[in-house]
Amino acid sequence: MMTAVSRRSSVQVPIKNIERELICPICKELFTHPLILPCQHSVCHKCVKELLLLNHEDSFSTDAGSECSNPGSPRSRVPSPSMERLDRLVRSGSVSSPGWRRSSVTPRVTTFPCPGCQHDIDLGERGISMLFRNFTLESIVERYRQAARAAVAIMCNMCKPPVQEATKSCMDCKASYCNECFKLHHPWGTPKAQHEYVGPTTNFRPKVLMCPEHEMEKVNMYCEVCRRPVCHLCKLGGSHANHKVTSMSSAYKILKEKLSKSIHYLISKEDQVRTQISELEVLIRQTEENGQLAERRANEHFERLFETLQEKKTEMLRSIEQSRNRRLDKFKSQVEEYQGMLENSGLVGYAQEVLKETDQSCFVQTAKQLHVRVQKATESLKTFQPAASPSFDEFFLDTSKEESLLKELSFGGVPDPPMIDLSQSRVYNEGLIHWRLPEDTLPTDHHVLEYRKVATEDEQESQWQMSDRVYGSSTVVCDLDRYCRYAFRVRSCRNSVYSPYSPEVSFHTPPAPVFGFLFNEKCGFSVERLQLSKRRDSVESVAGMAFLLAADRVQTGSYICLDYIVGDTGISHGRHYWAFRVDPGSYMVKVGVASDSKLIEWFHNPRDTSSPRYDHDSGHDSGSEDTCYDLSQPFTLVTMGMGKLFIPKASLTASASDHGNRVLPLPQRIGVCLDYDAGRVFFYDADTMRCLYERQVDCSGTMYPAFGLMGGGAVHLEEFITAKRLSYM
Repeated sequence: MMTAVSRRSSVQVPIKNIERELICPICKELFTHPLILPCQHSVCHKCVKELLLLNHEDSFSTDAGSECSNPGSPRSRVPSPSMERLDRLVRSGSVSSPGWRRSSVTPRVTTFPCPGCQHDIDLGERGISMLFRNFTLESIVERYRQAARAAVAIMCNMCKPPVQEATKSCMDCKASYCNECFKLHHPWGTPKAQHEYVGPTTNFRPKVLMCPEHEMEKVNMYCEVCRRPVCHLCKLGGSHANHKVTSMSSAYKILKEKLSKSIHYLISKEDQVRTQISELEVLIRQTEENGQLAERRANEHFERLFETLQEKKTEMLRSIEQSRNRRLDKFKSQVEEYQGMLENSGLVGYAQEVLKETDQSCFVQTAKQLHVRVQKATESLKTFQPAASPSFDEFFLDTSKEESLLKELSFGGVPDPPMIDLSQSRVYNEGLIHWRLPEDTLPTDHHVLEYRKVATEDEQESQWQMSDRVYGSSTVVCDLDRYCRYAFRVRSCRNSVYSPYSPEVSFHTPPAPVFGFLFNEKCGFSVERLQLSKRRDSVESVAGMAFLLAADRVQTGSYICLDYIVGDTGISHGRHYWAFRVDPGSYMVKVGVASDSKLIEWFHNPRDTSSPRYDHDSGHDSGSEDTCYDLSQPFTLVTMGMGKLFIPKASLTASASDHGNRVLPLPQRIGVCLDYDAGRVFFYDADTMRCLYERQVDCSGTMYPAFGLMGGGAVHLEEFITAKRLSYM
């Protein structure tokens, strides 16, 4: 089958048709000395050096030094460091160790994003030297080059002029020969006659692949974790000591078989591929046609906008011109009128001539009307008022809203809705809601979170409440009612276009305000068997020397007791709630509350821990077991472990004879609510807020959150519990 696959693939896939697979993703040219990155992508050797120096050039930019005249060379970006610079590099660890095979001043910046998958690649201390050369790809590139320049022959490296065309290349001598030179340099009966030779080539790969970490060792195994060849020293004491490895022959057989099957599958689906290519070509034509149609429609829309704006512009300019002409006419008339008041001109001149009339009858006849006009002119002079206003404020055009609308025109389509992240969101008396955007989505301007209380059967549905604009991927909702279910949804906005709402998710608020505390390392804390995190928000039970020293007591019928730890803040009144996570692999963890007054008595009068009756849930049946234990113990606890939660036999919600109902799956998060005034403690599934168990508790003195661990196990407080530190009287 593999022979048929190889024959068919060689016929249908000529070497000249695979150029796109031979292009470096950085320089966009054919690979030159390609290196295999840990993510299995290949990059040119010079391009990797280019990337490393680009990431490090900021640290060199402040130093004086000359640069090489060739800007395309990777070394052109490295200035000539002064002695002070070298000393600073040595102190900061930026100079490579003497054992490196690379340049003596190589930046220690060895992390860069892979240009193929964008994953961060960390080359470690050895830098580029820890990468394998991709000799297979290099050979294919060389064959492609030869096919591309078939008319250009490879010449013999040993001929004297005139040089002959090479007929074969020796992989041991790393040289090409014509027939005569090959016979001359590889005579029969000598070791050179056993050299490996191939057709004419300029790509001389080593016969054996050597380990980049142990340069004198051949690679003979394949690491399945790192997906790379390794030598036996890498497996014995190197970086692959704890990794699963297989023999090189086995890896070769398995990978070649898988690749052959995959190639055979692709070739068998050639008709399907051609059909899909035809469909894609149809989609390309449709995209071109629809794009041209969208351009025409956009031009039409904008032309209509331009025409409307042009009409409004013409109308407004015409109105301004008409108003200006009317006002100018009025001003000119008023100017003429006032010019008539001047001496020897107009009305005044005419009145002066009338005063020269001596005939009384004629004077009275003319002067009466003239006096009226002069009086009006006098009054006009006393109360001067322009005939029109020079201001054109009524033509001021406020286009700010229109400009804003034009700027907010969206051409990116409707954004995809975000998704609320249930694993990161928490709701107490305040809600911390996280969401994530779909992959490959364009950046958004902001988000809006909406929430409402989910109505019960007797209540009406409440209205959605909207948060302020959120420019990140999370927000906090305050003032939530206790012991209610809330629904949340969120949507994104880009260029004033809102996405659809995310699917609604609901959270149940706890029955009491959040109680904030950390673990107390000073009260009953066993340093030998309990490990506390630096923030004191996690505690882990570990099997140490103390367990081994106490193991001999098992022969006398005793067992190892619990290690207790309590919170650093107590409760003396009110209702309070806290939540935490218990590792599913924990052997035994007990959680609940403890009384400080009984703790003091308990520490001063230790119980007989050699009897199994010491544990009130040990399985030892007696009629008064629970009663006797309740009277003396300072703790009120619920047991969980090995992925289960065990309801005590004295539970109000479980029958003492029904053992199946007493064992429940361990919830991901446990909630505890203490009602100090009522003297009751409740245990909840913190995700669904379903009450799993409740009981009476003697709240004498101050009550503290309490935890007991035995064997391997861990408890992690919720972030809200540790962050919100409340003050209690």
